[in-house]
Parts: sequence; structure tokens; C-alpha cells
Amino acid sequence: MENPFNNTEIAFSLKSNRELRKAHFLFKMMGYPSLVNFGSAVMMKSLQWKLPVKGLIKHTVFEHFCGGTTEEECEPVVEKMFVKGVSSILDYSVEGKEDEADFNAVVDKKLKLIKHAAKSDALPFEVVKPTGIGRFYIWQKVTEKKELTTAEQAEWQRIKDRVLLLSQTAYDNDIALLFDGEESWMQDAADELIRDMMLQFNKEKAIIYNTLQCYRHDRLDYIKSLYEDAKENNFIVGVKIVRGAYMEKERARAQEMGYESPICANKMATDEMFNSAMFFILDHLDVIKLCIGTHNESSTMQALEILAKKGVAPQDHDVWFGQLYGMSDNLTFNLAQMNYNTFKILPFGPIQDVMPYLIRRAQENTSVAGQTGRELILIKQEMKRRGL
Repeated sequence: MENPFNNTEIAFSLKSNRELRKAHFLFKMMGYPSLVNFGSAVMMKSLQWKLPVKGLIKHTVFEHFCGGTTEEECEPVVEKMFVKGVSSILDYSVEGKEDEADFNAVVDKKLKLIKHAAKSDALPFEVVKPTGIGRFYIWQKVTEKKELTTAEQAEWQRIKDRVLLLSQTAYDNDIALLFDGEESWMQDAADELIRDMMLQFNKEKAIIYNTLQCYRHDRLDYIKSLYEDAKENNFIVGVKIVRGAYMEKERARAQEMGYESPICANKMATDEMFNSAMFFILDHLDVIKLCIGTHNESSTMQALEILAKKGVAPQDHDVWFGQLYGMSDNLTFNLAQMNYNTFKILPFGPIQDVMPYLIRRAQENTSVAGQTGRELILIKQEMKRRGL
């Protein structure tokens, strides 16, 4: 199959010349890891010291990777992309909160976003980070099957109540709810709770989706087990597959604490795990509905080939393709042009609160082999086509 993702006219059709030049500058800078690390540290300190840098951040990296500071600010971006056939997932990307008031505030925001999404065909999903609605320590302790104190039992019950409330609201509003994947030492508790939500709410269609981080070498076994569970207990599995976001952290902890690393040995093994999980799911679309979260052209091409062989229509809601806003527009918009179900994860929130997300995106682009180079090549190709 000829690579359909080289069409830069379609990929960057929503970008003005100014935005294209800005993207070129940003990705060129992200080619220098030391500069990214230094700049990230300076920006964080400047915000802590209340220096007047928000405008600079907003009109550079924030504007490229985020939809706005509020969901209302995101609306023009959502509408523009939907004209091109690309849906959005509004992701309130505030991280690192640790108290009950903050967790309740996140839940309130997510409930509002689910109800907001129900009013728009452009917003088929909402997304929740488990540690955004409950302390990491509690998720970890439940995963490790350690006895909870009375106070911790009450805290765990509040977490379960929040997950149930969000899932019930998603079900009532017919909006799919994606739970993010996180570190392996807290993930079992999340997997079990999300599975229970699938059992309750995924009887007729996939409302609840879990995320599989395929840099873990046990994820194919996990999805096979979940498939058998779903067949036996008569529910539909919703799954988003990604390569993963915490590789260095996972390896460092395993080495420090002396246990076998849960992470695949290298990038090639991770790619094989991702593709194996994807192939298995595409063979079982009667029970599992799939979001393919990838910036990898090869995996996307293989998915298209399998779907074509199986006669799965592009707009069949069994399969979605998703990328982060500000990255891999050549995948998203060319897939949409071919009528496949596509979405962008569209982060938003106050600039100072979204900075950890932005730093992670910048660092990810410096560390992912070829990512920044591929983005730059395509941007330069489009600039040349436009005569810029």
C-alpha cells in the first residue's frame, strides 16, 4: 500500500502560514534535548516566581499543544477540526493534585465535560486519569493487596464512588469514557475497577474504555484474559492501546527495588507487543472495541491493511484512531480524509497547571527516535509546497 500519510496539504490544511512557521521553529528547538530541559526548568521557575512569561508560553508551546485555558476557548479548535472529519477529546490536563478537594474538583470538571460532550457530535469521548481522582498511594496499596487502615478504606470507597459516578454519567449521556493508563505499581487496582465498570455499563456498546500501555510485556496476556472474561460474563471490552509514557521511570524503579522490569527490553519489543495486541483485538472486534493511540505510521498502515482485508468499513465505530493535538497531523487528517474515525486529544487548563503536560510533550519529542525529525520533514515539505 502506498503511504497515504505523506500528503502535507491535507495534513496541515488548518494551519496558517504563521502557524506553520511557528511549528517549524518549535520542532527545530525540540531537536536539542539540553535546550528543552533548560528551557523547561526556566519556564517552571519563572511561573513559580510569578514572572511575566505566561504570554510567551501561551503563544508558543501552549498554543501548539493545547486547545486553550478553558473548554470554551477550545470550541473554535474543536469546530475547525470537525469540519475536516476529526473529532476531539477535551482533556483537562491538570496534574499532581493530592487532596480530596482537588479530586472532587476534577470529578466536577469531568462531569461537566461529559455533559458538554453530549451536546456535540464532535466530542464522542471524555478522558479520566485515575490518579486525578484519588491518591496514587491508595491505588498502589490496593494494587499491592496491602491491608488498608479504616481511614484508607473510606478513601478507597470515595475513589470507587467517583469512578462509578463518572461511568454512570457517561452511560446516561452516551459518551464513551477513556481511563488513562499509569504506572504499573498502581495499575492493577485501576484495571480491576475499570473492568467492573465495563461489566456494568458495556452491555450493548463500549462506553467504558481502559488503556493498555504496550511497553509492558504482560499486556497481550492481559487483553486475552479480559477477552475471555468478557465472553464468559457477557460484556463488551473497550480498549485504547498506546506504546506507553513511563518507560524510564518504570525501569529505574525496578532496578532500584530489585524486581524484574515490567517493561519490554527495547523499542523493537515494544513495537511487537503493540502490534500483537492490535492484531489480537482486530481479530475479535465482536467483543473488543478499539482506539489505536499511536504516532507510528507503520502500525497505522498495518491496521488499515487488516481492516481492509476484513471488510471493516472506515466509519465502523469498532475502531478509532487517535493522536495528541500538535503532533502527527499527517496521520490524523489523512485518516479523516479517508473517512476513518479519528480524534485528537485536546488538552486544556490554566497555563501554570498544564506546564507539566507541556514539558512531557517537549521531552517526549526529543526522546522518541525520529519523531521530531519526521515532523520537521513534513513541515518543511509543506512550507516548500506553499512557497514559504
